[in-house]
Amino acid sequence: MYSLAAVISLVLLLCSVPIFLVFGLGSSVAAIWGLNLPWSTLIQVSFGALTKHVLIAVPLFIFAGMAMLRGGAASRLVGFATALVGHWPGGLGIAMVIAMGFFAAFCGSILAAITAVGTIMMPKMIEQGYPKPFVVVLAASAALLEALIPPSNAAILFSALTNVPVAQTFAAGIIPGLILLVFMIIVVLIKCRHIKTNKPATSYEKLKAFITAIPALITPVIILGGIYAGLLTPSESAAVAGVWAIIMGFLIYRELTFSLLLKCLKETATITAVIFSIIAMATFLSVVLTYTQVPQSIISYFTELGGGVWFFWLALALICLILGTFVEIVPVFYLTVPIFAALALSLNLDILHLYVVFVAFAGIGMITPPVCVGIYTSASVIQENPGKAFKQVPLFVGVSIIYGLLMIAFPFASTWLPSLLQ
Repeated sequence: MYSLAAVISLVLLLCSVPIFLVFGLGSSVAAIWGLNLPWSTLIQVSFGALTKHVLIAVPLFIFAGMAMLRGGAASRLVGFATALVGHWPGGLGIAMVIAMGFFAAFCGSILAAITAVGTIMMPKMIEQGYPKPFVVVLAASAALLEALIPPSNAAILFSALTNVPVAQTFAAGIIPGLILLVFMIIVVLIKCRHIKTNKPATSYEKLKAFITAIPALITPVIILGGIYAGLLTPSESAAVAGVWAIIMGFLIYRELTFSLLLKCLKETATITAVIFSIIAMATFLSVVLTYTQVPQSIISYFTELGGGVWFFWLALALICLILGTFVEIVPVFYLTVPIFAALALSLNLDILHLYVVFVAFAGIGMITPPVCVGIYTSASVIQENPGKAFKQVPLFVGVSIIYGLLMIAFPFASTWLPSLLQ
């Protein structure tokens, strides 16, 4: 029966059936017919997973990002970044990466970041002579900053799976996120050094861009300051960010209208429904794994095999790379994090170190075909054929692998700040 469930899941996956149905149908067959579990058990577990308090922050941060996009905050951040570095070699590319980093500090959605910053920056870059394939893959790769720089939906999901405080997971991603940002800037500096640049902005233009961006720039202070000062929970902080985004859009930048606000709510509902449907169905698989004691068997096998720490990291990297090629990052989390977390604890590894390394390698799936959601999203922004961008993928995959290996080799990058703030 388990073999039948695995075959059903594989066939559905190859047929490009939505991933939540792959999880749901395959796992329910194994649970109901293989383990003789009632439907009520699956529904109760699924309901319990969806009603974890920490997950409330997910739609709230998505809404905050959408409201800042429609309300003008995103364009001010882009303008500020362009004024700072637009005259550097590859200046517009660097500005897009920095703007992604800024946007990451108040929005937890990777796809929202690509849409928000890419809509503004990508047409400008192409107009200035940047190759379209490079622009598409750069936008998709830089958006991975959203998974590391807090607030991050990836951090929230990881905390929900491992019961690590969200504030700690947020802190773990800050330094690695900044390191990744520097990596991306170096790639642009080398790759685009021959492309013409803008005239340097005057001191007045830089000051003006900074002043107009101040309301957006203080958003991370509001979000993270409230959390680390102990005044707000992550969910409350996300709600405050949403309210602040509305205030900026209506009263400060005056670009948000009620029709655009309704559009933000619809987009938030759509993205949230996708994420939560995957979470709901992935819990079916967790039930099967729990009853069949697969995680315990894997840990025992790994221990008997004599696998050390580096063998563990190699296995994690390979599995994340392979799964990320075919499955989106959220289901990869729910498929593997519980098992890897148990293995990491058995090897006395810091669970926050696991989070950063996991995101580094699982995030590569955003740009590796065939299921390269990041590339499809960024290509759609400029109406480009995503297939033409694939030739630029090896460069960014190579950079991401080097980055992931550095994160493995230097765990203090992910553990130092959480230990300092604890």
